[in-house]
Amino acid sequence: MKFISFFDVIGPNMIGPSSSHTAGAVAIGNMAAKLFKNTIKKVTFTLYGSFAQTYYGHGTDRALLGGVMGFLPSDERIVNAFEEAEKREIQFEYLIDHKTKTGHPNTADIYMEAEDGTSQTIRGESLGGGKIRITNIDGIDVDFTGEYSTLVIRHEDRPGIVAHISAELANNNVNIAFMKVFRKKMRVEAYTVVESDEKITGEVMEHLYKNSGIDKVLLIQI
Repeated sequence: MKFISFFDVIGPNMIGPSSSHTAGAVAIGNMAAKLFKNTIKKVTFTLYGSFAQTYYGHGTDRALLGGVMGFLPSDERIVNAFEEAEKREIQFEYLIDHKTKTGHPNTADIYMEAEDGTSQTIRGESLGGGKIRITNIDGIDVDFTGEYSTLVIRHEDRPGIVAHISAELANNNVNIAFMKVFRKKMRVEAYTVVESDEKITGEVMEHLYKNSGIDKVLLIQI
């Protein structure tokens, strides 16, 4: 009889024992990699709250790493995420923080670094049922789930840029479901997050770059 471990399939779409601690962790890692848009060579995970308490028993460590490598919650390779990362020559480590209080008990920071030194830090929360929320990008608080087609636009915090974004989306027939602007400090840097219930084309991204104040545009398709 085959031995069944805690990493075997629970239900039809998930590897692991917990939708919050494994499936959600995979989704956070996957979203972080999509936002980084670079080949990851080094990654550091900082775990908070219940993630920090149960990460080993619930496989949160492997789930986060698997997600960063592009695995989905149902991917059986999550079981061997450590070995998969070593094959890809990805350095990885885990920091456990029992002291810092976060907005949600299932929270992780993911610091990713590419070979050329480019880096990015993403904070994600696992909300239950495999659903997640991204709450911080490189020190700037944001709020989106990835359940819609999403544009994440990094830009200068100055007049006219948000109007430019809205106009270009309208010109390209993008129906906005949600649009939020987040900034760390007035007149310095901001993120505008646009969520749409329809597909957003790459042509929209090109049009957004016409404004010199826009530094980076990331597109996450549903």
